[in-house]
Amino acid sequence: MEEKVSLKDSFVGIGQKLGKAIMMPISILPVAGLFLGIAAALSSGAVIKAYSVLDNSFLQGLFKLMNAVGNGVFGALPLIFAVGIAAGLAKAEKGSAGLSAVVGYFVLLTGTGAFMSILGKEAPAGADIRLYGQAMQFGIKTLNMNVFGGALAGIVTGVVHNKYYKTKLPDVLAFFGGARFVPIVNTVVFMGISLVMVFIWPAVANMISYFGTITEGLGLVGAFIYGLILRSFYVIGLHHVFYLPFWTTAAGGTLEIGGKVIEGWQTIFLAQLADPNTTHYFSNIALYNSGRYFHMLFTMPAVCLAMYRAIPAGPKRKATFGFLFSIALTAFITGVTEPISFALLFASPLLFVAEAISFAISFVIAAMAKVTIGSTFSAGLVEFLLFGVFQGNAKTNWIWIVIWGIPIFIANYFLFKLLIEKLNAKTPGRESDEEAEKKLSNKYQAGQAKTIVEALGGLDNIDDLDNCATRLRVTVKKLDKVNIELLKQTGAHNVVTRGKNLQVIYGPTVNLIRTEIDEYISTL
Repeated sequence: MEEKVSLKDSFVGIGQKLGKAIMMPISILPVAGLFLGIAAALSSGAVIKAYSVLDNSFLQGLFKLMNAVGNGVFGALPLIFAVGIAAGLAKAEKGSAGLSAVVGYFVLLTGTGAFMSILGKEAPAGADIRLYGQAMQFGIKTLNMNVFGGALAGIVTGVVHNKYYKTKLPDVLAFFGGARFVPIVNTVVFMGISLVMVFIWPAVANMISYFGTITEGLGLVGAFIYGLILRSFYVIGLHHVFYLPFWTTAAGGTLEIGGKVIEGWQTIFLAQLADPNTTHYFSNIALYNSGRYFHMLFTMPAVCLAMYRAIPAGPKRKATFGFLFSIALTAFITGVTEPISFALLFASPLLFVAEAISFAISFVIAAMAKVTIGSTFSAGLVEFLLFGVFQGNAKTNWIWIVIWGIPIFIANYFLFKLLIEKLNAKTPGRESDEEAEKKLSNKYQAGQAKTIVEALGGLDNIDDLDNCATRLRVTVKKLDKVNIELLKQTGAHNVVTRGKNLQVIYGPTVNLIRTEIDEYISTL
């Protein structure tokens, strides 16, 4: 029994590390999406005709530049994933890990290309190489691994780097030791991997494509299952790992754009943003993404209103208003929902189950209404305007978000108010006076890095510390040395533990907190 728990905790630990590493390359997508979205929205003929102020060479030249820059970032996604994941997984010498990933990725591309030629597996001369699962990437004829190849290069490099970056060589070769040894090892490792991929990638690609066909064929049922699993994984921080294949591989669908076959609903969406011939966005976006807008813009504010109204009238309700309003506004504008979700989870797991089901139903409604609003990160108001309203209803059907959103808000308000009261759940403002006062007064303030390190059991107890968009992700040596109550006193909304893996939820300010912790540790 103990072994099973250990294996489970180990799996969660690996998933947590991979999840936070994936966040690094994903964080560049909003920039590419912003440039592509603005350029697409303000350079179309209909918009220029409607708003004559846009009809001048300087502005249109600027929009072309933004389109080119955004498209350039999109085209480099495999390499960005390779570098970002490797740096995210590296325990130290992250710059060296990034360089090693570049070396490994290009060895993977050139190696597979060379082995295809040696083994006679190249597409025949004059044939469409796409039909043979091959493509030109960075000017190299290779297997069409796209972002998967970049992610593979990043993960393998991270493992190789952590194993060899402290390697000591004989004095005569000492210059090549340490972090410099990693790209050398990586070259050999990826020569072997490129040979293996020539044989197994066609089967892997077919399996991914088949999986995508099955999930797409499930229609509304598939949308519900996808939404339910995505939100359930959100609790343990593995949602990034779950959605990445749908974003970037054939699991999320395929579409030919401008003569190129693009895989993954989000990469397709970015390609369509850059393509002036786009008349309607990819249909799978309705299955795998648009429902998030219902949840961030309507469901989560409704939940906050329900929590507020469930507090008995009096001083507590007034005292809690500012907190609930701020987290509702954050969810509405940015799509960051951790404070709300974990308030529900820790008040009663049934409340989070209700939220997850509501989230999944939102995906079904979006699929029914054929809403195709893409996103790069958050699915809050900013992206709703940029990728929905500004792109035009003909391309996105964004109006249905508003039409369906109002009844969704009302239904969720009454549902969660009823559940909170029936379960007597201790949501914010319904705790004891002491608990409520402590929670409302706890907010992160600069200078608490030392306290956080001490609450984690001290520097010697921290095996690995990193962060994603809203959480510190920590692996400790001994969980019993961690003071969770002290962490909450530093402003953490909640702390999730899985074995020796912790997620300390601070919200969007976590980047600043992590920087302060790094600065504090560097002084020790």
